[in-house]
Amino acid sequence: MDDVAQVTTDPVPPLAGYTVGITAARRADEFAALLERRGATLLRAPALRIVPLADDTELLAATRALAAAPPDFAVATTGIGFRGWIEAAEGWGLGDELLAGLGRAVVLARGPKAKGAIRAAGLREEWSPESESSAEVLDHLLARGVAGRRIAVQLHGAPLREFVEALAEAGAEVVEVPVYRWLPPVDLAPLDRLLDALCAGALDAVTFTSAPAVLSLLERAAERGLTEPLLEALRREVLPVCVGPVTAAPLEERGVPTVWPERMRLGGMVQLLASRLPERSRRLAVAGHRVELRGQAALVDGVLRPVPPAGMALLRALARRPGWVVPRAELLRALPGGGEDEHAVESAMARLRTALGVPGLVGTVVKRGYRLAADPGDKY
Repeated sequence: MDDVAQVTTDPVPPLAGYTVGITAARRADEFAALLERRGATLLRAPALRIVPLADDTELLAATRALAAAPPDFAVATTGIGFRGWIEAAEGWGLGDELLAGLGRAVVLARGPKAKGAIRAAGLREEWSPESESSAEVLDHLLARGVAGRRIAVQLHGAPLREFVEALAEAGAEVVEVPVYRWLPPVDLAPLDRLLDALCAGALDAVTFTSAPAVLSLLERAAERGLTEPLLEALRREVLPVCVGPVTAAPLEERGVPTVWPERMRLGGMVQLLASRLPERSRRLAVAGHRVELRGQAALVDGVLRPVPPAGMALLRALARRPGWVVPRAELLRALPGGGEDEHAVESAMARLRTALGVPGLVGTVVKRGYRLAADPGDKY
């Protein structure tokens, strides 16, 4: 059965033809399933690994300190982190002491999930910001006055340096609770494959669900001497999608524009991708047909046509100047990794035409090159 005969005419999912990188370690399977349901091709590479709570000596030390000297205020930043902390304390035989101390403290929840975990532990939060913002929690604490007060701050994978420093400068004694601490992955090969794909522009989007994941990728890029190629790809070719502004901050600080959903959830990220990636696609009217260029595919009259990487590179080069002749030498330079001679262009062009499945979209101009047979007006 040839390539054209295999093409389906079923409704095309919004992310079909696009390749999305996933850096998440926690809930990665759930995130992947949501994206695949919408047609995306995935490249998964956990940027972090989570230290098991029961083995975390830093968490144990903080828990013992708070059980022995309870805090005046306690800040819960994430639901899973707070629950994990209580469960770990119970496993160490410190659960009753910790809960008794927290029961006498003023407990603040950063968001609804943290609030739910607090109540599940038999405690009650006194206040929670509508914005789910750590900055608003900080402002609330400073407004109440924290000088001489002992404050427990449950971290969410990375140090909250500005938060903790502001409290300390205001005279508070801060005990940091490092729940689910993150370290670089043991096996760096998947992360390196993701990094190489990003630098080559082989991904359409990359997703981040935590600031530490962003920092881990940036650190690995620096170790391999790929910082500038990575940042350039994220600024121009690859769409960086973050779960929220805190996660986006390390990229924004380096001049990389990012997007995040209004609701800071995995589902919101998927919906954002499903709308933003198609918006970035190039749409053309070609030889009486509607053509949309996606990541590694073309939609021709609403039918998804997967295209090999070399063919996609040629199609994009032709689409930059629809209707104009593009010389073979220029197309040769557009091929991934370049090519040794213009026969590589001819071979890739033959595969492109077969993949598109509709004759007449790409014309040959003898002794000059090729042209996309764009209709007047160029777009549809």
